[in-house]
Amino acid sequence: MENLNDAPAASAGLYWGLATLLMAALLVLAGCDARGEADAAAAPPAPEVDVARVLVEPVTLWETFTGRVEAPQTVQLRPRVSGYIDEVAFEEGELVEAGALLFRIDPRPYEARVRAARASVSQARSQRQLAEGEAGRARKLLDARAISREEYDQRQAALLNARALVDEAEAALASAELDLQYTRITAPVAGRAGRALVTKGNLASADQTLLTTVVSVDPLHVYFDSNESDALGAQNLLQEGKSAPLRIGLTGESGFPHSGTLDFVDNRLNPDTGTLRYRAVLPNPDGIFKPGQFARVEMPVARLEQAVLINRKAVMADQARRFVYVVGDDNTVARRPVVTGREVHDLIVVREGLKSGDRVIVNGTQKVFAPGQPVAPNPIAMGAPTGAGEIANR
Repeated sequence: MENLNDAPAASAGLYWGLATLLMAALLVLAGCDARGEADAAAAPPAPEVDVARVLVEPVTLWETFTGRVEAPQTVQLRPRVSGYIDEVAFEEGELVEAGALLFRIDPRPYEARVRAARASVSQARSQRQLAEGEAGRARKLLDARAISREEYDQRQAALLNARALVDEAEAALASAELDLQYTRITAPVAGRAGRALVTKGNLASADQTLLTTVVSVDPLHVYFDSNESDALGAQNLLQEGKSAPLRIGLTGESGFPHSGTLDFVDNRLNPDTGTLRYRAVLPNPDGIFKPGQFARVEMPVARLEQAVLINRKAVMADQARRFVYVVGDDNTVARRPVVTGREVHDLIVVREGLKSGDRVIVNGTQKVFAPGQPVAPNPIAMGAPTGAGEIANR
């Protein structure tokens, strides 16, 4: 049988047990609140990123073409008279002035012909002088009726024949003197001489034997072809007077350090390739360009009056789609798809997706993990297009 004196003790034990459990629960709840406050206090700050406003300004778009350097004048030097080469008067590969002596053919046979032609001229002139005297006397005798009309006509014919012989002899002398001049083979244009293909002592045949070549080197021409759409844009700029000098670079050079001017546009498109031929004049005072070299040519093909420009580092790709991170007024990030165009150095033209006033993350995109994330924007300048608003294609 249960002891009645033990009932109060059991009730007291139950009371204290419940109290202990209640205190433990309160302690657990207090600990959770403290950890929540600690976690909130330990939350990381918004990441700092560089943000720049888009540029909106007029730009000229450029396109790059591959061309070939050619000499405006290329001369294959052949002799005009036949003979043996008596002298080679130039160094192979050197620059020569127009009129400089390059080869000399043995002049002695031609000098002899000149002397013979001069003698023939003297003889013809003496015959003409005699015929003139006889014709003068015949006129007087005819007036005095001392000779017949037939004899007078014969002396007049002899005078005309003597004059013709003089003309013939003088023409032969001029031809002989010209042939003598042709024994000196000179550079017809200023330029660089090639290899001497015929050396001293060899026979050179008139109009056949190739002696050397001379190519002009300053200025040079650069020929290149443009596709139909770019050709149309460039043509419009030319007609509007907004075309700038062309920029030219050699293979192996960085950028386009040389400047040229457009001086020729072909009058028809090539139906096989759909391209239009252009020609640029390239100054070459230092002789660094050589005919036959490949060259890269930048030509203006269009002009945008209100182009949206951003730093190229701001553009990211996701499965062939391009996008940028735009920072709103509340400093949260939004992902914005864009359609880009031509680029130059660190700037790129945005054709769709951005407008004036938009702020774009330029540096720190790796700190953005999801749209809507807050960031700490650090304003910087977007930059300016290279060449005072000129954009080139890459």
